[in-house]
Amino acid sequence: MTTPNKTPPGADPKQLERTGTVREIGSQAVWSLSSCKPGFGVDQLRDDNLETYWQSDGSQPHLVNIQFRRKTTVKTLCIYADYKSDESYTPSKISVRVGNNFHNLQEIRILKHLLKLSYILFSVLHFFLGNISAGPLVQLLCPCDSWKQLELVEPSGWIHVPLTDNHKKPTRTFMIQIAVLANHQNGRDTHMRQIKIYTPVEESSIVKLEAKRRQYGLTNTYHHYEVIGKLHENFP
Repeated sequence: MTTPNKTPPGADPKQLERTGTVREIGSQAVWSLSSCKPGFGVDQLRDDNLETYWQSDGSQPHLVNIQFRRKTTVKTLCIYADYKSDESYTPSKISVRVGNNFHNLQEIRILKHLLKLSYILFSVLHFFLGNISAGPLVQLLCPCDSWKQLELVEPSGWIHVPLTDNHKKPTRTFMIQIAVLANHQNGRDTHMRQIKIYTPVEESSIVKLEAKRRQYGLTNTYHHYEVIGKLHENFP
Protein backbone atom coordinates (compact mmCIF):
# COMPACT_ATOMS: atom_id res chain seq x y z
CA MET A 1 0.00 0.00 0.00
CA THR A 2 1.46 3.35 -1.05
CA THR A 3 1.96 5.98 1.66
CA PRO A 4 0.69 9.43 0.55
CA ASN A 5 3.29 12.16 0.20
CA LYS A 6 3.29 14.64 3.07
CA THR A 7 1.86 18.05 2.25
CA PRO A 8 4.89 20.24 1.44
CA PRO A 9 5.13 23.58 3.24
CA GLY A 10 4.82 26.91 1.46
CA ALA A 11 6.96 29.89 2.36
CA ASP A 12 6.16 32.44 5.02
CA PRO A 13 3.54 34.67 3.32
CA LYS A 14 5.37 37.76 4.58
CA GLN A 15 7.88 37.04 1.84
CA LEU A 16 5.09 37.48 -0.70
CA GLU A 17 4.00 40.70 1.04
CA ARG A 18 7.50 42.09 0.50
CA THR A 19 7.07 41.75 -3.27
CA GLY A 20 4.39 44.46 -3.06
CA THR A 21 1.89 42.46 -5.15
CA VAL A 22 -0.51 41.54 -2.32
CA ARG A 23 -1.79 42.99 0.95
CA GLU A 24 -3.11 41.20 4.04
CA ILE A 25 -6.73 42.24 4.77
CA GLY A 26 -7.80 40.04 7.65
CA SER A 27 -8.09 43.08 9.91
CA GLN A 28 -10.89 44.42 7.68
CA ALA A 29 -13.13 41.44 8.43
CA VAL A 30 -15.28 40.27 11.32
CA TRP A 31 -14.15 36.83 12.50
CA SER A 32 -16.23 34.18 14.27
CA LEU A 33 -15.80 30.51 15.17
CA SER A 34 -18.19 27.58 15.48
CA SER A 35 -16.61 26.88 18.88
CA CYS A 36 -13.42 27.46 20.85
CA LYS A 37 -11.79 26.51 24.09
CA PRO A 38 -11.50 29.59 26.35
CA GLY A 39 -8.28 31.45 25.60
CA PHE A 40 -7.80 29.67 22.26
CA GLY A 41 -9.95 31.66 19.84
CA VAL A 42 -9.82 34.34 17.15
CA ASP A 43 -7.15 36.39 18.93
CA GLN A 44 -4.77 33.45 18.78
CA LEU A 45 -5.50 32.88 15.08
CA ARG A 46 -4.54 36.48 14.31
CA ASP A 47 -1.67 37.29 16.70
CA ASP A 48 1.23 36.53 14.28
CA ASN A 49 2.54 33.98 16.77
CA LEU A 50 3.05 30.43 15.49
CA GLU A 51 3.21 29.11 19.05
CA THR A 52 -0.46 29.96 19.76
CA TYR A 53 -3.53 28.42 18.12
CA TRP A 54 -7.30 28.20 17.86
CA GLN A 55 -8.67 25.06 19.48
CA SER A 56 -12.23 24.06 18.69
CA ASP A 57 -14.51 22.70 21.39
CA GLY A 58 -17.45 21.04 19.70
CA SER A 59 -18.56 18.63 17.01
CA GLN A 60 -17.30 18.65 13.41
CA PRO A 61 -17.28 20.45 11.08
CA HIS A 62 -15.26 23.14 12.82
CA LEU A 63 -15.83 26.52 11.15
CA VAL A 64 -13.93 29.78 10.79
CA ASN A 65 -16.19 32.53 9.43
CA ILE A 66 -14.61 35.63 7.90
CA GLN A 67 -17.09 38.37 6.93
CA PHE A 68 -16.25 41.61 5.14
CA ARG A 69 -18.39 44.75 5.38
CA ARG A 70 -18.30 45.15 1.60
CA LYS A 71 -17.62 42.89 -1.37
CA THR A 72 -13.88 42.29 -1.34
CA THR A 73 -11.37 40.88 -3.80
CA VAL A 74 -9.44 37.97 -2.32
CA LYS A 75 -6.59 36.14 -4.01
CA THR A 76 -4.89 33.81 -1.53
CA LEU A 77 -5.73 32.16 1.77
CA CYS A 78 -2.80 31.10 3.97
CA ILE A 79 -3.23 28.65 6.84
CA TYR A 80 -0.52 27.53 9.24
CA ALA A 81 -0.77 23.97 10.57
CA ASP A 82 1.80 22.00 12.54
CA TYR A 83 1.37 18.23 12.67
CA LYS A 84 4.59 17.76 14.66
CA SER A 85 3.11 19.76 17.56
CA ASP A 86 -0.63 19.13 17.15
CA GLU A 87 -0.81 15.51 15.95
CA SER A 88 -4.47 14.37 16.06
CA TYR A 89 -5.66 18.00 16.30
CA THR A 90 -4.19 18.73 12.85
CA PRO A 91 -6.75 19.14 10.02
CA SER A 92 -6.66 16.46 7.34
CA LYS A 93 -9.57 17.67 5.17
CA ILE A 94 -10.59 21.31 4.66
CA SER A 95 -13.34 22.93 2.62
CA VAL A 96 -13.16 26.63 1.67
CA ARG A 97 -16.45 28.36 0.85
CA VAL A 98 -17.34 31.86 -0.37
CA GLY A 99 -20.58 33.79 -0.75
CA ASN A 100 -22.65 36.77 0.33
CA ASN A 101 -23.74 35.25 3.66
CA PHE A 102 -24.25 31.96 5.50
CA HIS A 103 -27.19 31.01 3.28
CA ASN A 104 -25.50 30.94 -0.15
CA LEU A 105 -21.95 29.73 0.45
CA GLN A 106 -20.34 27.78 -2.39
CA GLU A 107 -17.26 25.57 -2.13
CA ILE A 108 -14.22 26.93 -3.90
CA ARG A 109 -12.90 24.51 -6.50
CA ILE A 110 -9.17 24.42 -5.79
CA LEU A 111 -7.32 23.93 -9.06
CA LYS A 112 -4.38 21.63 -8.52
CA HIS A 113 -2.27 23.33 -11.17
CA LEU A 114 -2.78 26.70 -9.44
CA LEU A 115 -1.79 25.17 -6.13
CA LYS A 116 1.35 23.83 -7.82
CA LEU A 117 2.14 27.23 -9.31
CA SER A 118 1.73 28.72 -5.85
CA TYR A 119 4.21 26.25 -4.40
CA ILE A 120 6.65 26.88 -7.26
CA LEU A 121 6.41 30.65 -6.79
CA PHE A 122 7.19 30.34 -3.10
CA SER A 123 10.07 27.97 -3.88
CA VAL A 124 11.53 30.67 -6.13
CA LEU A 125 11.10 33.20 -3.31
CA HIS A 126 12.89 30.76 -1.02
CA PHE A 127 15.76 30.57 -3.50
CA PHE A 128 16.25 34.34 -3.65
CA LEU A 129 15.38 35.16 -0.04
CA GLY A 130 16.94 32.16 1.70
CA ASN A 131 15.66 29.02 3.43
CA ILE A 132 15.46 26.98 0.20
CA SER A 133 12.94 24.13 0.16
CA ALA A 134 12.63 21.60 -2.66
CA GLY A 135 9.50 20.03 -1.14
CA PRO A 136 6.96 22.03 -3.18
CA LEU A 137 8.34 20.65 -6.45
CA VAL A 138 6.95 17.24 -5.46
CA GLN A 139 3.52 18.65 -6.37
CA LEU A 140 4.52 18.59 -10.06
CA LEU A 141 4.01 14.83 -9.99
CA CYS A 142 0.27 15.21 -9.23
CA PRO A 143 -2.41 15.17 -11.95
CA CYS A 144 -3.72 18.59 -13.04
CA ASP A 145 -7.36 18.40 -12.03
CA SER A 146 -9.15 20.01 -9.10
CA TRP A 147 -10.52 19.42 -5.61
CA LYS A 148 -13.57 20.77 -3.88
CA GLN A 149 -11.94 19.78 -0.60
CA LEU A 150 -8.28 20.06 0.27
CA GLU A 151 -6.72 16.95 1.80
CA LEU A 152 -3.65 17.45 3.97
CA VAL A 153 -1.09 14.85 4.99
CA GLU A 154 0.88 15.72 8.13
CA PRO A 155 1.31 19.41 7.20
CA SER A 156 3.96 21.38 9.10
CA GLY A 157 4.05 24.93 7.78
CA TRP A 158 2.07 27.36 5.66
CA ILE A 159 -0.60 26.06 3.31
CA HIS A 160 -1.35 28.45 0.42
CA VAL A 161 -4.84 28.13 -1.10
CA PRO A 162 -5.44 30.17 -4.29
CA LEU A 163 -8.90 31.77 -4.24
CA THR A 164 -9.14 32.16 -8.02
CA ASP A 165 -11.53 31.04 -10.74
CA ASN A 166 -10.87 28.97 -13.86
CA HIS A 167 -9.46 32.09 -15.54
CA LYS A 168 -7.06 32.71 -12.63
CA LYS A 169 -8.99 35.82 -11.59
CA PRO A 170 -9.26 36.58 -7.85
CA THR A 171 -12.60 35.94 -6.15
CA ARG A 172 -14.90 38.79 -5.06
CA THR A 173 -16.91 37.94 -1.97
CA PHE A 174 -18.51 39.19 1.23
CA MET A 175 -17.66 36.06 3.19
CA ILE A 176 -15.13 33.24 3.44
CA GLN A 177 -15.78 30.13 5.49
CA ILE A 178 -13.08 27.58 6.29
CA ALA A 179 -14.53 24.23 7.36
CA VAL A 180 -12.41 21.54 9.00
CA LEU A 181 -14.14 18.32 7.97
CA ALA A 182 -11.68 15.83 9.46
CA ASN A 183 -8.51 15.65 11.52
CA HIS A 184 -5.54 13.30 11.50
CA GLN A 185 -5.98 10.04 13.44
CA ASN A 186 -9.75 10.72 13.59
CA GLY A 187 -9.18 13.50 16.09
CA ARG A 188 -12.31 15.28 17.38
CA ASP A 189 -11.21 18.89 17.91
CA THR A 190 -8.83 20.87 15.74
CA HIS A 191 -5.93 23.31 15.96
CA MET A 192 -5.10 26.08 13.50
CA ARG A 193 -2.20 28.37 14.33
CA GLN A 194 -2.61 31.28 11.91
CA ILE A 195 -4.87 32.35 9.04
CA LYS A 196 -4.07 35.18 6.63
CA ILE A 197 -6.06 36.54 3.68
CA TYR A 198 -4.51 38.42 0.77
CA THR A 199 -5.88 40.80 -1.83
CA PRO A 200 -3.94 41.89 -4.95
CA VAL A 201 -2.42 45.36 -4.80
CA GLU A 202 -3.66 47.53 -7.66
CA GLU A 203 -1.44 50.08 -9.31
CA SER A 204 -2.22 53.70 -8.52
CA SER A 205 -3.62 55.96 -11.24
CA ILE A 206 -0.33 57.87 -11.49
CA VAL A 207 1.69 54.64 -11.92
CA LYS A 208 -0.70 53.55 -14.70
CA LEU A 209 -0.41 56.95 -16.39
CA GLU A 210 3.36 56.78 -16.23
CA ALA A 211 3.28 53.40 -17.97
CA LYS A 212 0.93 54.84 -20.60
CA ARG A 213 3.27 57.80 -21.13
CA ARG A 214 6.20 55.48 -21.76
CA GLN A 215 4.09 53.29 -24.06
CA TYR A 216 3.04 56.17 -26.32
CA GLY A 217 6.15 58.34 -25.92
CA LEU A 218 4.17 61.24 -24.45
CA THR A 219 6.10 64.39 -23.60
CA ASN A 220 6.54 65.40 -19.99
CA THR A 221 4.40 68.53 -20.58
CA TYR A 222 1.52 66.51 -22.00
CA HIS A 223 1.93 63.96 -19.23
CA HIS A 224 1.85 66.75 -16.63
CA TYR A 225 -1.54 68.02 -17.85
CA GLU A 226 -2.89 64.49 -18.22
CA VAL A 227 -2.06 63.68 -14.59
CA ILE A 228 -3.65 66.95 -13.41
CA GLY A 229 -6.79 66.13 -15.41
CA LYS A 230 -6.89 62.62 -13.92
CA LEU A 231 -6.55 63.99 -10.41
CA HIS A 232 -9.41 66.44 -11.06
CA GLU A 233 -11.57 63.51 -12.18
CA ASN A 234 -10.85 61.59 -8.99
CA PHE A 235 -10.99 64.57 -6.64
CA PRO A 236 -13.39 67.23 -8.12
